[in-house]
Amino acid sequence: MLHTKSNSGILGLLVPLYSGEGRSVGRLALQRLLLLRIIVTVMSSIGLIVFQLLSPIEVPILLILSLIACILLSVVLGFWRLRASWAITNTELFSHLLLDVLFLIILLFYTGGAGNPLISYLLVLLAVGATLLTQFYVNVFALGSIAIYSFFILLELQSDSGASEDVVGFQLHLVGMWVIFVVSAILITLFVTNMAKAIRERESNLAKARETEMLNEQLVAIGTLAAGTAHALGTPLSTMAVLLTELNKQSPEELKNSEIKADISLLKEQVGRCKNSLNQLIRYYHKENEDREEKVQLTTYVNDIKDYIINIHPSASVEFMVDSNANPNISSNLSVKHAIINIIENGIKASTNHVDVLFKWVEGEQKHFEIAVNDDGPGIPTEVMENMGEPFKSSRKDSMGLGIFLANAAIQKLGGTIEMFNLKMGGALTLIKLPASTVS
Repeated sequence: MLHTKSNSGILGLLVPLYSGEGRSVGRLALQRLLLLRIIVTVMSSIGLIVFQLLSPIEVPILLILSLIACILLSVVLGFWRLRASWAITNTELFSHLLLDVLFLIILLFYTGGAGNPLISYLLVLLAVGATLLTQFYVNVFALGSIAIYSFFILLELQSDSGASEDVVGFQLHLVGMWVIFVVSAILITLFVTNMAKAIRERESNLAKARETEMLNEQLVAIGTLAAGTAHALGTPLSTMAVLLTELNKQSPEELKNSEIKADISLLKEQVGRCKNSLNQLIRYYHKENEDREEKVQLTTYVNDIKDYIINIHPSASVEFMVDSNANPNISSNLSVKHAIINIIENGIKASTNHVDVLFKWVEGEQKHFEIAVNDDGPGIPTEVMENMGEPFKSSRKDSMGLGIFLANAAIQKLGGTIEMFNLKMGGALTLIKLPASTVS
């Protein structure tokens, strides 16, 4: 997860966003827009009160109060939107900026037009948009702001039809302000947007470097834990194997039940499977045969995974399918096999009745090998989706939350990806994509 330092003060609203602690960039951006709307409304209201006390000019109080009520209603709806689970897009943020512009246009139309200093607030909104939105939205907003300012300038120039020296001087002042506004809008569009983009890229690279370092440290710690666990379980499993071997030598009469002998044989087979898995884990941890990666036929690879799932989850309804006319060889990387098994087991635990597992070779511009795991469960909760792939994050109380984290690390190491989706008809779909180099 990326972290960002909190920025205090109004200037913090203009600092480019990256990612919050447990919150998306879109939500933080909308929160800042709403806070900025509140601050500007409060400051403008105070200014209006002072203006009314010191100036004999009358302003449409009823209109302004109605406008303030609409602004407060938009703020309430905005904070309600922050509590919703669906993602906040750039289009939605752009619409909030347009709403601020609409409020400003209504206010300017009845309170002086281009002569009202609040018209410069368009530059503030443009600067905020330059730090939050893409170049396209910023360009559209800049052109729109210039058009709005130009409209009010033309309206003001047409209304002042007199030729007195004061009128001409005021018109020149308005034209000069318009020129300054246009130049400022262009500069903000060109420089602030590029500056914000450069800062975001720099912070993103630094955050990725920090995450990679943390990931490596966590993987080393987890590998040490796994190796220690394998060593601790090796001795008792060996003892169990010896005892079961001795019991297996007994005759059915001595055991008084012939069915016990079959159960003991099955139990011994399972103990041998556990010892074999632990030995594989130890060899993998110590990097034995690191320079030679064995490849097996796809059918053998699938049958191995299928055999494991059936033995560990005998009551689960899992269907394995291979969508390939050929029988290519696939890398038998142990960590990838564990990752696939872990994803299937997650599907089994989440499913209501059935899990489908499809192994498929995908042709096209980017050839790759794909494993699709589809369950009919309730889907992946929103809070888990937002933190997908992070260690110690799980929706189940009996889970440590390391499965997806380790699976993602193993797949990424080979240049693959893991994608998870909630299906409209119910259930979840997990796609594991491995590069073509893993298949021959």
